[in-house]
Amino acid sequence: MRYKEEILELDNRIKELTNFSQNKKIDLTKEIKKLVNERDELLKKAYENLSDWERVFIARDSQRPYTLDYIERISTGFIELHGDRLGKDDPAIVGGLCRIDGKKVMIIGQQKGRGIEGNIHRNFGMANPEGYRKALRLFKMAERFSIPVVNLIDTAGAYPGLDAEKNGQGEAIARNLMEMAGLRTPIISIVIGEGGSGGALALGVADKIYMLENSVYSVISPEGCAAILYKDSSRVEEAANNLKITAEKLKELEIIDGIIKEPLGGADKDYDFIASEVKKVIVSAIMELKKFSLEELLENRYNKFRKMGKFIEI
Repeated sequence: MRYKEEILELDNRIKELTNFSQNKKIDLTKEIKKLVNERDELLKKAYENLSDWERVFIARDSQRPYTLDYIERISTGFIELHGDRLGKDDPAIVGGLCRIDGKKVMIIGQQKGRGIEGNIHRNFGMANPEGYRKALRLFKMAERFSIPVVNLIDTAGAYPGLDAEKNGQGEAIARNLMEMAGLRTPIISIVIGEGGSGGALALGVADKIYMLENSVYSVISPEGCAAILYKDSSRVEEAANNLKITAEKLKELEIIDGIIKEPLGGADKDYDFIASEVKKVIVSAIMELKKFSLEELLENRYNKFRKMGKFIEI
């Protein structure tokens, strides 16, 4: 990204001056404000006309808020539910019951880890079949009690390991797609970071689909696309552009319903702000979807996915 080193240097200077001011009881407000303004101007320039490949890096930033960060800020009374009732609990997917603005919600999402131990525990947010079966169990529970489902999507993809394949990774994802298509309760999905491949689609069949401004959503990673289609890993930027993976492009293609604006510099700059924006969208979507009967809801969901994809005759 342009100006990355300059922005980091200014951030460090702001932190140093702020700490010095607090420790020494010296008023450095003017100096700090000047540096903040200088940094914000660089951020504006850096985030103007970002390439699709640059947005991929922003979406993957380990400092972006993850599913549990959002749950902590937008919900009350969250009760995490574990296990798929078939094999084991998969920490790469978290979910449970909560209230958002007083409304009962079943919230489910991929959870990445921070640091080596955290990422090992969460498997870098890449779920095994047990994770998708846990999500399905929670979908069906929500349906039974007429509770809206909110999915927070943030994964590079489903885990591609041998054990995952042996345990039916493809079947687990396919079953989620099928069951979500006919789930008799409102479903809202939000891509909060990286929405990669079938791992993301397994939580993506929804009545309303939103993306954060700097998130990405695609059927394959740019690296995978470049390696498979072009047989040339150096063409990764070209692949990212051709995949149409950004929120703006997917909104134009009518794949998603809306874009959630991020604070200047990305979602990691202000967890509370972006969480409040996500909460507003969720509450608004629930209110809108509750206007429809179940039959209308299912018909609209069916038509939504049927009309996706445009064909041009050459």
